[in-house]
Amino acid sequence: MTSRRLVIVLAAGCAVSAAAGTAPALAGTGAGPAARVVAERRIDARTLDLTVSSPAVGQRVKVRLITPRGWSRTAKRTWPVLYALHGGRDGYQSWTRSTDIERLAARYDVMVVMPDAGYNASYTNWFNYGRRGKPRWETFHTGELRRLVESRYRGGTRRAVMGLSSGGYGALSYSARNPGMFRYAASFSGPARISQRRMQTSALATVFASGNGVDPLRIWGVPGVHDANWRAHDPYERAAGLRGTRVHLSSGTTGKRGPLDRDLTPEQELVSRFVGGDQERLIGRSNMDLARRLRSLGVRVTTHFYGDGWHQWRYWQREMHSIWPAMMSAIGARRTG
Repeated sequence: MTSRRLVIVLAAGCAVSAAAGTAPALAGTGAGPAARVVAERRIDARTLDLTVSSPAVGQRVKVRLITPRGWSRTAKRTWPVLYALHGGRDGYQSWTRSTDIERLAARYDVMVVMPDAGYNASYTNWFNYGRRGKPRWETFHTGELRRLVESRYRGGTRRAVMGLSSGGYGALSYSARNPGMFRYAASFSGPARISQRRMQTSALATVFASGNGVDPLRIWGVPGVHDANWRAHDPYERAAGLRGTRVHLSSGTTGKRGPLDRDLTPEQELVSRFVGGDQERLIGRSNMDLARRLRSLGVRVTTHFYGDGWHQWRYWQREMHSIWPAMMSAIGARRTG
């Protein structure tokens, strides 16, 4: 799709009544053909990489596990599980590459699961202009992968999920669309109101700008035409589904350079100014809206809206450390080191 066509389609879609929307899809956790682990690779004593053949996605998907002390696949017990979701233009190795999550996890009796979500990291079953079908990322993450973790790797049912950027959106959306699946959900700079027009345009433009040839309208549909599907995957619209889950939201709110935006390469600074400026401000506003809505619904929510700060890992590393003890407590993961 050319940039001209994208602009025309977005403009036309925004002018069409939402009454034309298609009925929302159900969260995709039902039974179907089983996913299979087709390869395992031991990275170190505690880290295991899996290759999973996923019928839902229609391809092989990489997953990284950080296993707890004393873990074995034949253990008599199970362990609390934290799912850590990456952002766009990234992959399953991002958390171990860009944070000290391995060091944090080693102190607690917890298993960490870091799945791939595709280059666009949309964390949804793609709409495909109403035809649906593959890739079905939500079905993979909340259904196929979860069942594998629990049946083959001694993962338990006390679960938490955290994510950054689009992974933060995934943490909120998956929790809201699958009530009770996660005891704790944390979003670091994750879009929280994707059905708003400005957020729709931002999300589609971000996917289009990724340069991998994906038609962004396949993911959630055309704004103004398929708004029902956008709303069905919007954490703000699905906020009632977060009852019973402890929620943490954090983001910058001004789009201005913050205290951790220093010593960046010219390329990092350029990207941070573009993505971390306008988008972080928009994301921050959506998170403040969601926080107010959650409080009105009686959902337990904590927030850290830190004002100045771009859309980058140094803030997400800090936020991960800040909420880690509360997140471990929520899933009953004991400190062991």
